Amino acid sequence: MDLTRSPLALPFPELPEIEGVTVRVARAQYKDWDRADLTFIELAEGTSVAGVFTKSACASSEVELGREQRERGKARALVVNAGNANAFTGYRGREAVEQIAKQVSDHLGCEPGEVFVSSTGVIGVPLPQDKARRGIAAVLDSAPVGWREATDAIATTDTFPKAARTSAMIGDARVELVGVVKGSGMIAPDMATMLGYVFTDAAISPALLQEMLERANEQTFSCITVDGDTSTSDTVLAFATGKAANPTITSQDDAGADAFAAALTDLCRKLAQLVVRDGEGAQKFITIDVVGAASDESARRIGLAIGNSPLVKTAIAGGDANWGRVVMAVGKAGEPADRDRLSIAFGGVWTARDGQPVEDYDERPVAEHLSGDAIDIRVELGIGQGHATVWTCDLTHGYIAINADYRS
Repeated sequence: MDLTRSPLALPFPELPEIEGVTVRVARAQYKDWDRADLTFIELAEGTSVAGVFTKSACASSEVELGREQRERGKARALVVNAGNANAFTGYRGREAVEQIAKQVSDHLGCEPGEVFVSSTGVIGVPLPQDKARRGIAAVLDSAPVGWREATDAIATTDTFPKAARTSAMIGDARVELVGVVKGSGMIAPDMATMLGYVFTDAAISPALLQEMLERANEQTFSCITVDGDTSTSDTVLAFATGKAANPTITSQDDAGADAFAAALTDLCRKLAQLVVRDGEGAQKFITIDVVGAASDESARRIGLAIGNSPLVKTAIAGGDANWGRVVMAVGKAGEPADRDRLSIAFGGVWTARDGQPVEDYDERPVAEHLSGDAIDIRVELGIGQGHATVWTCDLTHGYIAINADYRS
């Protein structure tokens, strides 16, 4: 499959090292490709962990075990397999995950429950235990690498590596946050994106980190969509090594907690938007602002109804200023809306106000806006104070080409 770089790609950023985090990659050869496809990230003892996972009823064994392990609140390692989702694989899939966790835990001298495993790729094929065993042996004996190598190794149909950084002050200490993410298709998060990982040197309790990650997720990963399909493997994990010199934060009332939460949310937003920018076949990055809804959650659902609409997405792909399709999407969302209060704008130009087409509406500036690669849609419902922003991409022939031969 020939995947060309997305026209919406952003340059790979300069990323700091995170004390207490060591990255290695190896070739397990889960698919017939010439690249690293197994990532091993060792974490310092005492690292706090938090996670959000797919709500899919067909979740992988990695997700099921990850949910259980998250309750412990501690992590020593992360393993990511690319090319095989190991989902819908029954007991053989779980055995493969348990084998990986034991092999790594024996090496590190920790509990298997402190080793988190993620897999991504084709559904319905058990992860080959022999390849996993050899891959883990190879990666444990390999030299450390940088963030760029890790982002390349976790990718599947991604066309560019995705990573971001932020920082925060906690007291007199500056803490760093680095995130890497993969995802391009099967993106309609019921919690998160496909696979995303956040690393920080901050000292923070697992319970507070979990609370902050859940809140950040609601405003970021759960506000993106590419194609309306939720993965069986969706996972976002946050690891805090505690190696910064800050006093450990355990409560939202602690000094620096607000700053760290803001930095975490900002990082998750950057990562989530990178996934949309690499949406399979995407040519346009779309921001949908919904205001005046009955609640924030109602606004988010309306925004996702617009972002998931093939009619809206194809109209934007073709540069067609067909605002009636947005009206349709609002109406089908199943959320409170009043036709006679609804207003819609593209690129700051109102096409409809208070349930009526704008008199003397000139479509030319809207068509010009739609010819670009950054599209803004604003929807005002006029019935409440709810607000949400959703990010999506257009739907092109490229999406069909990529997915029609995904397994070949």
